[in-house]
Amino acid sequence: MRPDIESAARENLSAVLNPPVAPGDLDLDADMAGAYGLTSLNKVLFLTEVCEATDVDLGSFTEHDLADMRTLRSVADSLTRHTSKAA
Repeated sequence: MRPDIESAARENLSAVLNPPVAPGDLDLDADMAGAYGLTSLNKVLFLTEVCEATDVDLGSFTEHDLADMRTLRSVADSLTRHTSKAA
C-alpha cells in the first residue's frame, strides 16, 4: 500500500464520518460500517472523493469490488493496485 494513498483514504474517510474521527486514529483493519457507522451513502461519497484524490477511476471497480471494500486497508490496497497499472 502506498503511503500517499493510505493518507488520502484516511483523510477522505474522516471527512464523511459523524461523529468525526481524526485520520490518524482510524484503524486500517476495522470494519468501516461496524466500527465507524459508515452508511452506504457515505461510503459512496467517501469512495468517490478518494478515487478523485488518487486519480483512480471509480468505474474501474465492479459492484462486487466495492462491496468487498469493508476496511480502510482494503480500500487503500484496491486503489494501489489500480494506480500501479496506470504507472
